[in-house]
Amino acid sequence: MPSIEHNTTAMIDSANVGYSPRLCNDDLAPTRNQTWSWYNIFSFWMSDVHSMGGYVVAASFFTLGLASWQVLLCLLVGICIVQLCANLVAKPSQMAGVPYAVICRQAFGVFGANIPAVIRGLIAFAWYGIQTYLAANALMLVMLKFWPSLAPMTTGHFLGLSHLGWVCFGIMWVLQAMVFWHGMNAIKRFIDIAGPAVYIVMMVLAGWILYQTGFDGISFTLASKQLSSGEQAWQMLTATALVVSYFSGPLLNFGDFSRYGKSMKEIRRGNRWGLPFNFLLFSIVTVVIVSGTQSLFGKMITDPIETVSHVGNSLAMAIGLLTMITATIGINIVANFVSPAFDFSNCSPQKISFRTGGMIAAVGSVLLTPWNLFQSPELIHYTLDVLGAFIGPLFGILLTDFYIIKRSKIYVDDLFDDTPKGRYWYKSGFNPKAILALLPSVAIGLIISFIPALHEVANFSWFIGAFLSAGCYRWLARAEKESGVLGYNGQVVVSKD
Repeated sequence: MPSIEHNTTAMIDSANVGYSPRLCNDDLAPTRNQTWSWYNIFSFWMSDVHSMGGYVVAASFFTLGLASWQVLLCLLVGICIVQLCANLVAKPSQMAGVPYAVICRQAFGVFGANIPAVIRGLIAFAWYGIQTYLAANALMLVMLKFWPSLAPMTTGHFLGLSHLGWVCFGIMWVLQAMVFWHGMNAIKRFIDIAGPAVYIVMMVLAGWILYQTGFDGISFTLASKQLSSGEQAWQMLTATALVVSYFSGPLLNFGDFSRYGKSMKEIRRGNRWGLPFNFLLFSIVTVVIVSGTQSLFGKMITDPIETVSHVGNSLAMAIGLLTMITATIGINIVANFVSPAFDFSNCSPQKISFRTGGMIAAVGSVLLTPWNLFQSPELIHYTLDVLGAFIGPLFGILLTDFYIIKRSKIYVDDLFDDTPKGRYWYKSGFNPKAILALLPSVAIGLIISFIPALHEVANFSWFIGAFLSAGCYRWLARAEKESGVLGYNGQVVVSKD
């Protein structure tokens, strides 16, 4: 009979003896340190939600012509979808104690997993750069406020960014690398502080707005253009889809963090408090601030940096912007450093360490000139559409494989077996069926994104890709459903609920 474990914390120390060095290193091997509580997961989502990128995306929904209450409703519905998906994604990694890149071996093959790993790593290039750019803008405002003599450095430009912008971007780039370099324990401590810190600033900013305008100045029927009932319904669906697209990156590799969770009960609790409840308060504060700027300044300001810059007190402005910078460092590390660190390490475990993988993403982010991807609300939505076209299909295949084809079973030892005897060897280490399901799903999503006539449908690229790939893979792999584990002598983990 097989050895069936319900939790990888009981793994014996010699469990990874005999694992192929082509597939394993200390960072990729099943963790024996599953100590994260619900609060650590809660803090992860706080860092993810409370970022300038999240604020800008939420505030950009006003450009769709939606009223404040409609924006709030879309944010809540979207985040509830994210919560459901996060619980589904978390389970396999928590069961086996391995990161997203290793779990991908179950569906794509021990070497084929490099395909989804590299895709997620490359997406991290874009998001890492975007978040660093937003934080650099905040730092530049602080520097100009206290050292006005630096203003001439904002006139010259190189690759779309001013000279002072490059200086600030470089400072933020180094600060984030320093935190990451100290490993997961340092990251865990940092995100426990970063998320709550920005809440303080957002609440104070909302309070300042209310003090200046009064409650009469906050309009929950505010909209930037008039829409019919049908158009409003469509734009609300669009905004909901964009919320999911925004979180689709950290959602896909949530296993990189759920692998450290004590139990699925703790993870679900952390997701519940970190997503719907946490996001509700964040959404209300965002709507109050954006609505208040219309009354206070005569125009809607969707950039929190610009809003903070209108605060008259220099010290208060500096504290607010520096806190936002701290929060952005938090989200960038958890979402865009950790993921590529594991993903690129998975490609060559003995040559690329966790640190090296993260630094590859950091360097790649500069080469993408990310400030050109987030210049306007329309460009923000376009960027989310393209990213969703890649992430949605991966999500669909991974969950279909784990829950429907593999029946919530993971043969842990085979995840690190590079011989034809391994259960996840498939064909030369690649699963052709998963790849066949992935390619057309991504292609259709990209075609929709790049055809102007289908622009409105492109906002649903994540959903389209997820359902297309799931259906396609379900049909291609229908004959491979797991039935049992009799006759297997390796380590197996199964779901207990």
